[in-house]
Amino acid sequence: MKIEYNPIGVIHSPFKEAKGMPVQPSGAAGVKGTVEIFPEFAEGLKDLDGFSHIYLIYHFHQSIGYSLVVTPFMDTDRHGVFATRAPRRPNPVGISVVKLNKIDGPVLSIENVDILDGTPLLDIKPYVPDFDDHPADSTGWLEKARGASKTVRSDGRFT
Repeated sequence: MKIEYNPIGVIHSPFKEAKGMPVQPSGAAGVKGTVEIFPEFAEGLKDLDGFSHIYLIYHFHQSIGYSLVVTPFMDTDRHGVFATRAPRRPNPVGISVVKLNKIDGPVLSIENVDILDGTPLLDIKPYVPDFDDHPADSTGWLEKARGASKTVRSDGRFT
């Protein structure tokens, strides 16, 4: 079975290279960017302006190949890729929750951006607390890294 996706837009951020950028939106507080939606998809933005936060689903376009076991940014031990958010995945798909500040035609102004400039956007979904906010009983190996996502920066290991 072959699955194909086509970008619906492009994400723009101040991050021109992976090295040194935040590894999660919690580490990108206040970082602003834009999302340029391609004209043929702009009508799909109708009513999105009623949401304060959105999910951006995107393609890790700088990630080459994949590893099933990786050393993630917030640990020195190796873990299965599916127990991490590392970008070097069998299907290099990323997801970030960002603050939606404004929509001006086909351009979304966003904040808390942890995404590389020029990243192809695959989809947008509204963040809905009633659907998406689940208290976690455990966070696996990340328990010992609690709060680290606010300060850890990429060292470029996955590009």
